[in-house]
Amino acid sequence: MSNPACSQFFLGLISGTSADGIDAALVRFEGDDAPLRAELVAARTLPWQPDVRARLVWLGQGGALESLDELGELDAQVGEAFAQAALAILAVAGIAPSQVAAIGSHGQTVRHRPYAAHPFSLQIGDPARIVERTGITTIADFRRRDIAAGGHGAPLLPALHHALLHDPGEHRAVLNLGGIGNLTLLPASGAVRGFDTGPANALMDLWCHEHTGRPYDESGAWGATGAIDTALLERLLGDPWFAQPPPKSSGREHFQRAWLAPHLRNGMAAADVQATLRELTARTIADALRANQADTRRVLVCGGGVHNPALMDALRRAMPGVALASTAESGLDPDHVEAMGFAWLARQTLQGKPGNLVTVTGAAGPRILGAIHPA
Repeated sequence: MSNPACSQFFLGLISGTSADGIDAALVRFEGDDAPLRAELVAARTLPWQPDVRARLVWLGQGGALESLDELGELDAQVGEAFAQAALAILAVAGIAPSQVAAIGSHGQTVRHRPYAAHPFSLQIGDPARIVERTGITTIADFRRRDIAAGGHGAPLLPALHHALLHDPGEHRAVLNLGGIGNLTLLPASGAVRGFDTGPANALMDLWCHEHTGRPYDESGAWGATGAIDTALLERLLGDPWFAQPPPKSSGREHFQRAWLAPHLRNGMAAADVQATLRELTARTIADALRANQADTRRVLVCGGGVHNPALMDALRRAMPGVALASTAESGLDPDHVEAMGFAWLARQTLQGKPGNLVTVTGAAGPRILGAIHPA
């Protein structure tokens, strides 16, 4: 096994809720948690093969595969793709595998059931294949231990957000706009909290693909041609999940096409529904922020939604008096914060340090996360 004391490089891999592609980030860490310095050495997103992505999206939305054989083969395919993403980023950076202490692989979530009678979260992407193809110690399966300890297993990045973005001079929040939205609350002093807020891009992407054939609404341009349907918006906001207090988490298996369908009415213009879904994202985030840290002065945004000007404008309207900015203004590439987070979680695990925050996930205590697959 690589000795983390002999290398500063860690590699993070994740395919998020939207399954847009595999995000790979090579990171050099220096220092301890306070202060922690993280340099993004190289990063890129590798697209999925269309047939693989279609199956991942289907599974993520609650769909079922025909057999365990199909799930096993998909797990192997995802693992191979993650390994190729790791090798590709090393080639771009000119870094040898021997220089990397570990890979932190989140995998692809295909089910997240924190409210089940026997809670679980399932990510696929065989880590043994990543080790075999790269020769690098790989740490995966980060969510199970937290769930076994009574937590939600999510979100897992608020500790890193605190280490890199906390400011003792103001109350801040970090907003991740992936398929699902989540907030990390960073008060000037006091406990860090974090939780999912509901759909961010997932429903908008789904609706855009269904009606335009495009995987997402680039810059929010199509949705901007529609008008918000206030009656539809109120029906959507009526879901009891939004009123639940933290800790809370969710995924595509809840906020999916079948969730949206009963709220639609005949004759609705597709662009109006898109505009309403955009407003749903903004409203639920703003409501959650007011309910849990009303004196927030700055929100730093990462994830794919940061590139949607219509969504960012909707958030500004929903949060008057709050400064909204990309994490890029604080030196963190908004497209790769999550992948950097799993590089950091791998570092935490190798150093024998907890990766979760009890005030975020609701677990019974701090836990060292992930399973180590030695090189």
